[in-house]
Amino acid sequence: MTTVSSIHTARSARSARSSGTDRCTVLASEEGVPLVTGERVEYANFDYAASAPCLTPVAEALAEALPRYASVHRGAGHHSQVSTEAYERARRSVARFLGVRSRPADAVVFVRGTTDALNLLARAVPEGCTVVVFESEHHAGLLPWEHPASRAGRVVRLPLPATPGAAVEAARTALRGAPEGPRLLCVTAASNVTGEIWPVGELVEAAHAEGARVAVDAAQYVPHLPFSLAETGADYVALSAHKLYAPFGSGVLAGRADWLREATPYLSGGGATRLVTEHDVVWNDLPARHEAGSPNVLGAVALAAACDTLTPRTQGSLHIRESALLERLRAGLAGIDGVTELTLWGDEHPRVGIVSFTVDGLPADLLAAALSAEYGIGVRDGLFCAHPLTRHLLPEGHGQAVRASLGVGTTREHVDRLVGAVADLVARGPRWEYADCDGRLAPVPDPDRAF
Repeated sequence: MTTVSSIHTARSARSARSSGTDRCTVLASEEGVPLVTGERVEYANFDYAASAPCLTPVAEALAEALPRYASVHRGAGHHSQVSTEAYERARRSVARFLGVRSRPADAVVFVRGTTDALNLLARAVPEGCTVVVFESEHHAGLLPWEHPASRAGRVVRLPLPATPGAAVEAARTALRGAPEGPRLLCVTAASNVTGEIWPVGELVEAAHAEGARVAVDAAQYVPHLPFSLAETGADYVALSAHKLYAPFGSGVLAGRADWLREATPYLSGGGATRLVTEHDVVWNDLPARHEAGSPNVLGAVALAAACDTLTPRTQGSLHIRESALLERLRAGLAGIDGVTELTLWGDEHPRVGIVSFTVDGLPADLLAAALSAEYGIGVRDGLFCAHPLTRHLLPEGHGQAVRASLGVGTTREHVDRLVGAVADLVARGPRWEYADCDGRLAPVPDPDRAF
């Protein structure tokens, strides 16, 4: 007879056998992608910072869970029990991945993604809390505090710091000058525009010295490097599964439980309630308090499988490989006339695998469309949901940029193809005509390309 414990034991054994980087691969179509010329080529995916492809172990975990998934926490049936155990086991995996602490008590709340996580926190901070953010934040970290539903009483937006040290001093000064009462600094761990790594440890130390807490947007950081609440001392961390090689719209807010426990539930509904009468509602304790509705058990299983695969040792090996590819890409782009890389703190500052750039004479949307249609390369163009930062970094005459982001499936051939394609487009221009199609540039005429 199959039991919850036997499934757990079997999976643990498989995880122990497959913890190396040899298992850290992503799913990819063997058919390649079509070009306007009628050819098909292997897809060169440089859009990991938007959504990373699915890791093979994640797909395997989902395939195992699909035949038995059911609603969690509320059913007496076997499948419901199996799913409940899988869901709570996923929470423990995420807790290990993020270095969650037992003292002071931390909570792990499953949400839909980083944006959802920080909106939850904005509704959980004590009434009147002062929140300090930098203008360089992704919109997920910049905007929730000013939403009408936020409990923050005062939001302080700091200008872009000239150096990491200036960032620490600016945060320290702003928190010191804030009114008495609860204070929170929200900061990214790695920029989604430039890939530059922020001095989280120093910011935490400065904030704590002023009696403030720190929330870290780690969405772009954790796919590349380990992050630990215990080691950094940060109070909260948010991440998205779809940037961590796990599909199905899951994410996490993890951190100190007190504010979350005292807050009104983020959503009202089943699961968040302990008792409902004609006149009163008694809300559940954490984490159920903020997980109303039927939980996304498959999303949690997928996220946990990614966390279990991306061990610190595995991430260390991947980072070495990725750093070499990133250096190759940046050097290649720097050798092309008219290419400008966006950077806040200079070329030598440590970063994860993200490069944003402009090309003189080629609008970002045209460059992105041509890279896709003529070379089979996927990049991102625009302002990357970080409008104040990107606009500040853009060279004069450019309204948008192109972003190339690397990950587990990136190869040297992909990097060389991207560099060669940009050089070719700079020298000769696009070989096809492009026109607006539903808000995006597309080849005209567009050959019949089956996806």
